Amino acid sequence: MADILLEGKNLTKYYPVTKGLLQRTVGYVRAIDGISFTIEDGKTLSLVGESGAGKTTVAKMILLLEKLTAGNILFEGNDVYRYSKSQIKTKYRQRVQSVQQNPWSSMNPRMRIRDIIGEPLAVNTKMSKVQIRARVAELLENVGLSPNQASYYPHEFSGGQRQRIAVARALALNPSLVVLDEPVSALDVSIRAQIMNLLKDLQDQYNLSYLVIAHNLATVRFMSHTVAIMYLGQIVEYGKTDNVLRSPLHPYTQALISASTLTLPEDQEQGVEPIVLSGEMPSPLNPPPGCRFHTRCPVAMDICREEIPEFKEVNNRFVSCHLHTE
Repeated sequence: MADILLEGKNLTKYYPVTKGLLQRTVGYVRAIDGISFTIEDGKTLSLVGESGAGKTTVAKMILLLEKLTAGNILFEGNDVYRYSKSQIKTKYRQRVQSVQQNPWSSMNPRMRIRDIIGEPLAVNTKMSKVQIRARVAELLENVGLSPNQASYYPHEFSGGQRQRIAVARALALNPSLVVLDEPVSALDVSIRAQIMNLLKDLQDQYNLSYLVIAHNLATVRFMSHTVAIMYLGQIVEYGKTDNVLRSPLHPYTQALISASTLTLPEDQEQGVEPIVLSGEMPSPLNPPPGCRFHTRCPVAMDICREEIPEFKEVNNRFVSCHLHTE
């Protein structure tokens, strides 16, 4: 069994809503409401759900761009929030890097590629300029670009090439975990497979762990070892990717798969009706009682409107649904 690199325990993030001249707090936006997960060494966890489910907020908490309201982030068994400032810099921030969604806006257009990739090395290490240039050349080769392109500017590259540069920059400090926020959604379909294959090859080569934020279930199936389905700040189904996507138990997971390209050919041949959810996701400022999905669930029962379902293990995954309680 692989070692656990990072563990989120009961992660919670509430944003206060204020009103009036005195900025009196009148409520809270429950962006993340008590979720737990693990990321194993050398493995990939994907967070999946509609916009507003809380996926990006989780990523920001892992990157320490948002403070927790409650819960713990354990990195190699150590509570990150107990680290000193120097420990956060050397033991955490350098080892947890990110690749953003849009390769067009994530780079300074006035900087050459060698400076963009080399900046983390210049800031965080004592490497000489010669050593940094050698490391930049190595990183460019690792992501399928030529070291001769180090003197180019971002506008001289295509979207796929820019994303390769973003990956090279993320790998500069030899991280253990890379947070990938929709890493291929802004790219042409023909380029997506190339970048996903690159990310998988680099994972095998450097034993990297990934946290992937994604909408596209085809991307999730290709890249992930485990998957967490999120709805309105909570995880509703969590387990090995193959188990969850081949035999989803939660009605929300079933609806996501029904609306995706993962629908099985035999279902199409048998005329299985696609699941169409009614309405929109409720506001996290005032989430519905009971199961948060009951307002849109096609199989909701009376108990769903009243009681929060237990998050329990069923058929080799965890699911929060009254259909699967004893």
